[in-house]
Amino acid sequence: MVSTVAVSPLPSRRPDTWEDRAHHLKDGQGFTNPWPSFKQHGFGLAFKLRFGSNPQKKFVPVPQGLDGARSDELIKIRTPPDWGASNQDRLRATWLGHASFLMETPAAPSAERGVRILCDPVFSERTSPSQLVGPKRYSPTPCSLDDLPDVDIVCISHNHYDHLDYTTIQHIYTKRKGHVHFFVTLGVRQWFIQHICQPDEVTEVDWWDSYDVDVDGVGSVKLTCCPAQHASGRSMFDQGSTLWASYAFEGGGKKLFFAGDTAYQSPESPSPCPAFVQIGNTLGPFDLATLPIGLMTPQSFMGSVHATPEQSLNIHKEIKSRLSIGMHYGTVRGGISAHYEDVRDPSRRWRAAAEKEGLWSGGGVEGGGKSVDTSKAGVGLLDIGETVAV
Repeated sequence: MVSTVAVSPLPSRRPDTWEDRAHHLKDGQGFTNPWPSFKQHGFGLAFKLRFGSNPQKKFVPVPQGLDGARSDELIKIRTPPDWGASNQDRLRATWLGHASFLMETPAAPSAERGVRILCDPVFSERTSPSQLVGPKRYSPTPCSLDDLPDVDIVCISHNHYDHLDYTTIQHIYTKRKGHVHFFVTLGVRQWFIQHICQPDEVTEVDWWDSYDVDVDGVGSVKLTCCPAQHASGRSMFDQGSTLWASYAFEGGGKKLFFAGDTAYQSPESPSPCPAFVQIGNTLGPFDLATLPIGLMTPQSFMGSVHATPEQSLNIHKEIKSRLSIGMHYGTVRGGISAHYEDVRDPSRRWRAAAEKEGLWSGGGVEGGGKSVDTSKAGVGLLDIGETVAV
């Protein structure tokens, strides 16, 4: 079968000041975060934080409404009415919960739609090797997988279970075989070939790799794999063996940044991760960005792999984004952060930090019933299932 998605490599976007392969361990043993902003923590500390006593430990249950109804303090769930089809000439992003987004570039004058990109899609009930145990959703998906519009590109930022979901990926491939192409980070391609698709249907990318993706009859988009400060692994035995990343997209005259999962600066480090300034200088400014704001507590441990809302506000400025939407919160609790972090904290802190700097654009659970103001540069929120168009 001839694919309708053609992928062509482009010259690397790596900045001249970037130390090539600094994130590669010697002898191909895996990957690392090559900055002082990262501090390595072992399983021993993770176990202690999860099961031991800690002065910061304060479990707060997910709020409930009357008679078991969904609380008004939680993110509203919308059924996407048209996935932004009424804004064909604009860049659109629909939040599907946690870090899952369906993005669509502005449609070309002769095309019925733009190029559709699905990032880190997770529709399973649990982000775990088993659907019997592990972190479970407290916010449902806004639709079923069958309700998703046809997608052309699927991008995976890393192989953690809350970003790479086998059941979801398998369903998408079964539906779109021959019409979808996967982009994955170094080391993840073999998993896709083994479990999901044919070798020519998945492209493995390193930081700063760039590709032109042409979708027959629809249009094209330039995709660049970007650095992130995080980790990887689907078991205790493969930690760091595959790469983690963010992505930048250029299409239809618009630029979009998807942060995936990233930290900014651990509490012990002397300086923040320099990657975001380099991304902004090399690929920005961006019309729209999606940035993580949750599952960040306690910072003594999570600060190396997850950004706080205040830190993501810095990322927003450093990548030169006009409008940034908070994500990676409000959907599923983390194995450790669930015991330290109120699920309402990320959105509240995101709004407070933005208001302090005059950057709050509203929307979402903190928006007072109003959608994000796209006419104003700054940061905001979406309801799950809501589409923003810029």
